[in-house]
Amino acid sequence: MLSRFASFAVTVIAASGLLFAVALPAAAQSGSLCAINGTANITPGLSNTDQSFIFTFNGALSTCQSNVANAPTQATVGIGQTIIVNGLLAQEPAATGSGSCVTGSGAGIAFTSWADGTMTIVSFTNQSVTGAVDLSGNVIDSVTLPVINPQPGQPTTVNVATTRYNGDQLQSVVAFQADPQQCAGAGVTSAAVTGIAAVGAAQ
Repeated sequence: MLSRFASFAVTVIAASGLLFAVALPAAAQSGSLCAINGTANITPGLSNTDQSFIFTFNGALSTCQSNVANAPTQATVGIGQTIIVNGLLAQEPAATGSGSCVTGSGAGIAFTSWADGTMTIVSFTNQSVTGAVDLSGNVIDSVTLPVINPQPGQPTTVNVATTRYNGDQLQSVVAFQADPQQCAGAGVTSAAVTGIAAVGAAQ
């Protein structure tokens, strides 16, 4: 639970019979609670048989509530996307996982680009049960990414640094929409993801 003090917002999501709660600190040095929406792409597709896979995510945070004055209320979130860093095109790493449409687990690095130009990088793990995903992680200082097709004289890697919510923790609860027919067939390769995400100082 993210709580150095009493929480100002607690959201509970019921998904597939499971209840998860996310609390955001009310008077910490930093903190934000946001709605999250996006699309996850999975290779190979999730089926009813356990297997290893990789996944990417492209989405957005919106309607963020924060105890930090003038904190941004929206951001883009990427896992395994391409981003521009110092004028160079760089590749974020895809996340890895194992499991099926029923249960699974995963780990990766998520990059949040806030509307004011700041960045939050989170190393996370997740557990899923029938479409409900509980995700937690830590904000990390920086990550080195490979540059895509660097030209002669250009660097082959770039460093991306966290500039907002340094040292904080993330807790997120999301639901993904998996078509049962796809689970029983060729597998779910793309799924809409909705939920909430909270970042704040740990107790």
